[in-house]
Amino acid sequence: MGLDVGSKTVGVALSDALGWTAQGLETIKISEEEKEFGFERISEIIKEHEVSKIVVGLPKNMNGTIGPRGEASQFYASELEKLFGLPVVLWDERLSTMAAERVLLEADVSRKKRKKVIDKMAAVMILQGFLNSQI
Repeated sequence: MGLDVGSKTVGVALSDALGWTAQGLETIKISEEEKEFGFERISEIIKEHEVSKIVVGLPKNMNGTIGPRGEASQFYASELEKLFGLPVVLWDERLSTMAAERVLLEADVSRKKRKKVIDKMAAVMILQGFLNSQI
């Protein structure tokens, strides 16, 4: 399972059984401010899809340092590990949202629709990047 963690949403992607391709599943609404992280829904997805590993996008600065969003992703990943006991991998996602935006623009998806699927698409980019590195 691949996750693109933001302050208001978490994009979710899953791989096929062989671990070759990533498909977008959904976008979970969360509230970082109110400490609502969507872990209940993530638990349901893990059980329903027999998830064995979680890949969390780690947004690094272009110079490789980790800023506030990266620290938030690290926190989220450590909470996932504690809650579910699954291996959690942090994956450099510096350009995943930009790449997802470009794919959606090239597909001529309207701005309104892009906003709804961008996090899910970014999760696909994160998970696919990780899967490709395993080959």
